[in-house]
Amino acid sequence: MTLTVLTPEKMLLETAVSKVSLPASKGRFMVLKDHAPLISSLEEGRVVFVSDGVEENVDIASGFVEIAYNKVTVCAEL
Repeated sequence: MTLTVLTPEKMLLETAVSKVSLPASKGRFMVLKDHAPLISSLEEGRVVFVSDGVEENVDIASGFVEIAYNKVTVCAEL
C-alpha cells in the first residue's frame, strides 16, 4: 500500500506501508491492504504508519483522507 501525506505547501512524504492508523472525526481507524474505498475528514492527532517494519508518525491539525486501490492519500494542515 502507498501512503502519501500532502500539505498546502508540499508533499510531506510518499512511502510504502503495511498499515496506517488515522484520527478521523468519528474516531481513530486502521487501514490495511485492500481496504474498501473511503473518504473521511480528519481531526487533530497523529497519523501512525508502519513502513519496512518500523512504526513512524506525523502529527496533523486537520484534514481529510482518501482511500482507494491500496493508496492512502492524506491532505492535512500541520
